[in-house]
Amino acid sequence: MLKGTVGSRYAEALYQIATRENIVDAVEAELKEIDAVIQGNPDLKKIIYHPQITAENKKDLFKELLEGKISQVTMDFLKLLVERQREQVFSDIVNYYVSLANRARNISEVKISSAVDLSQEEKQQLSELLSKLTGGKKTEPIYTTDPAIIGGVVVRIGDRVIDGSIRTRLATLREHLRQIS
Repeated sequence: MLKGTVGSRYAEALYQIATRENIVDAVEAELKEIDAVIQGNPDLKKIIYHPQITAENKKDLFKELLEGKISQVTMDFLKLLVERQREQVFSDIVNYYVSLANRARNISEVKISSAVDLSQEEKQQLSELLSKLTGGKKTEPIYTTDPAIIGGVVVRIGDRVIDGSIRTRLATLREHLRQIS
């Protein structure tokens, strides 16, 4: 089974439970924090993802590290992942869960790449434009820098890409010049 399919199914199931329990935001925050800790700690990551460490040992580790700090729903979910040997897709599950929660909140996640860091004024102007492009939805921008785009910005809204980079314009110009010569 594909990694994305597994992640989306687990995320959807967890989202339904969290919705029923009215703890969607709390579970989202817990998942993000747990994922950040795992990704930021290579030793912990090795232990959790290692196939020869038993499920019981991993569940005990989660219990020791997280009991009393996270909701029972999240703890039970982590235990289920370990029992079903799905720890490897945890980050994907977190991403899908956040996406489901944002969709329910009518928030569009927008990825913005620019050659240099944008000023607050530029971010504000871009945010206003993106709100119009998404039909008035709130946007949650994620800013990254990529010097390879030379200048301008590349905006990703879901599966839509708006490429206003100088790199793309130069490539288009180059292709146009080849066709006319």
